[in-house]
Amino acid sequence: MSRRAVNITLDNLDDLAMRCRQCVFWELDPVAQDRARQAGDTAFEKESWVSATLLDWGSCGKIVYVDSIPAGYLMYAPPSYVPRSLAFPTSPISADAVLLMTGQVHPDFAGGGIGRMLLQGVAKDLVRRGVRAIEAFGDEQWESPACVLPAGYLRSVGFKTVRPHHRYPRLRLELKSAVSWREDVEVALERLLGSMSPDPLMRPV
Repeated sequence: MSRRAVNITLDNLDDLAMRCRQCVFWELDPVAQDRARQAGDTAFEKESWVSATLLDWGSCGKIVYVDSIPAGYLMYAPPSYVPRSLAFPTSPISADAVLLMTGQVHPDFAGGGIGRMLLQGVAKDLVRRGVRAIEAFGDEQWESPACVLPAGYLRSVGFKTVRPHHRYPRLRLELKSAVSWREDVEVALERLLGSMSPDPLMRPV
């Protein structure tokens, strides 16, 4: 089987799981998200966000394909492009960091190195662009797949808490360490991403 990691673009945006393709949790502030839901425009808003971010900043996500099947993805962007980042009690994201928004690995491909490919691709991309670190908001009470990553798993893959909170701490990973992660950390990363979508959400192309 062949594997390739590519940037998320408007051409492959529909290869995200339908639930994720229509989700604008990170891309809009809470009020705008509610309006988009009521209008039934969330998929359009998602496409508009990706388009604007690509034009203004560049790559904001990675997809890994196994043969022709989308096996997993990660999305990331500077906090200025992510309105929801301001809604957390531990905001703001540090000025030298990019926000890790969300990610998934299809359960059929868990343990196959997809998470490693994704994170290494993101880390190398950001290092080339002069970014020093990745930050993320974690959920200390995470119980089921959601847009916010579980804080415990973020710590297990090397993120460190920079601003504690009983529910949504802010965590940070220095990119100089992410580019050369150890195998055990890479395995933990796959557990993190795989835990986000236990249902078969990705669709074949």
